[in-house]
Amino acid sequence: MTQIIVLPHVELCPKGALFEAEPGTSICDALLAHNIEIEHACEKSCACTTCHVIVREGFNSLAEATDLEEDLLDKAWGLEANSRLSCQAIVGKGDMVIEIPKYTINMAKEGHSK
Repeated sequence: MTQIIVLPHVELCPKGALFEAEPGTSICDALLAHNIEIEHACEKSCACTTCHVIVREGFNSLAEATDLEEDLLDKAWGLEANSRLSCQAIVGKGDMVIEIPKYTINMAKEGHSK
């Protein structure tokens, strides 16, 4: 199992979180499975940037982003060199520290469930 630390986010997990995730699971699914309701407006189909995360530690344990993901990331708020779409970034064997940006570019925020 891979350990994931989620840094505090005012709305989604004010105290931060620490949990283990199965390698092969997307970061988005791992967050949702641990009650961190990250936005995923396109239903995890790599068509938006609402699930954007910044991988503060463990970035190299992830497979490279596809060209489509890279193109979408260019539109993400607060883009950094270690940004990924959590619906596309698959948990590997290296532990990670994840930051969920404060904002997304989602124009209509909807409630989503797992």
